[in-house]
Amino acid sequence: MLMKAEQSTLLLVDVQARLMPAISQGMEVVDRCTLLATIAGLLEVPVIATEQVPDKLGPNVESVRELCHHTVSKYHFDACPDGLIDALPEGRQHIVIGGCETHVCMLQTALSLLDAGYKVWVVADATGSRNDFDRDVALDRLHQSGARIVTTEMVAFEWMVDCRHPRFRDVQALIK
Repeated sequence: MLMKAEQSTLLLVDVQARLMPAISQGMEVVDRCTLLATIAGLLEVPVIATEQVPDKLGPNVESVRELCHHTVSKYHFDACPDGLIDALPEGRQHIVIGGCETHVCMLQTALSLLDAGYKVWVVADATGSRNDFDRDVALDRLHQSGARIVTTEMVAFEWMVDCRHPRFRDVQALIK
């Protein structure tokens, strides 16, 4: 099954500035999440973010925050009980997800979205945890639960469909 831009929403979970120094390869995760959000903006895919206890952990990194259409503040690890599903645009059943921590908030949110009937793609190179083992086990569990594990480039090229897309050169320049 292919991701379709017109049916997709990009969801970035807890890419919070105070959290990122503790995340394995945290700056790479930030860069990938920012790249995904930039591509989503070029291709008219809505971008939603979450922030875990923002009054204590602070906001998402600026590069992510400025590219999001809406941010859901949350106290549950799973963003759905705190209003995520209500914040998702209607008619878009494809959720492309990245963020932190892969084995906690991102995992629980993705599993709830699958349970709610959404099709979920997890962008492996845009996810992070404090240690790589937790991240890898979470990605395996998500795959076993029905999420599709993809990369940033897979998302970009599936959203564009072919090289005649009007934004192909713009997206290609970002990826190179």
